Amino acid sequence: MNKQNDTWVDPTQLLPKFGKFSAVAGILLVLLGGTGIILPELMSLEASLLIASLFVVGGLFWMIHSFKTKSHAWSEWLKPVLLLISGGLMLFYPMTGIATIGLLLAFYLLVDAYGSFMMAYMMRGEKGWGWMVFNGIISLLLAILFIIGWPATSLWLVGLYISISLLFDGWALLVIAWMQHKQDKN
Repeated sequence: MNKQNDTWVDPTQLLPKFGKFSAVAGILLVLLGGTGIILPELMSLEASLLIASLFVVGGLFWMIHSFKTKSHAWSEWLKPVLLLISGGLMLFYPMTGIATIGLLLAFYLLVDAYGSFMMAYMMRGEKGWGWMVFNGIISLLLAILFIIGWPATSLWLVGLYISISLLFDGWALLVIAWMQHKQDKN
């Protein structure tokens, strides 16, 4: 059984929830991921602009909150100002935003590689420990790929990374929806 939202979920009850909507979402994610693989620079730009827009909107909401609560403490205004400045800079200089995202992804992948190697070390000798080593090697290679050509490689690597993730998310949903459809026929 899986633990989900602090309640126990029977896996046999989870699969029927994957229906037609899962298939549609899967198809759309595969199309989006495939398009991003073909045009990774566009996907990188979209990701940077989305994050920048979220920063600006979040900064505005936070600023309105600080204004409405009549806060006079500078610490209450620091967060919205930083969000607005960061988002604004990313909107006006999207290439710098993409490079920053690339650097953050490289850092994430380094931490992920370390975690995978540590997990493999703890599991050594058990079934599946080799997959954790493999995962660590792939994460480390991706991090090195990001770092070697940074910031120039960020333009296509960020989009490619996001696109591959979307593509595999879509395939997973499609396979699960197909399995559910097959089970419903029986």
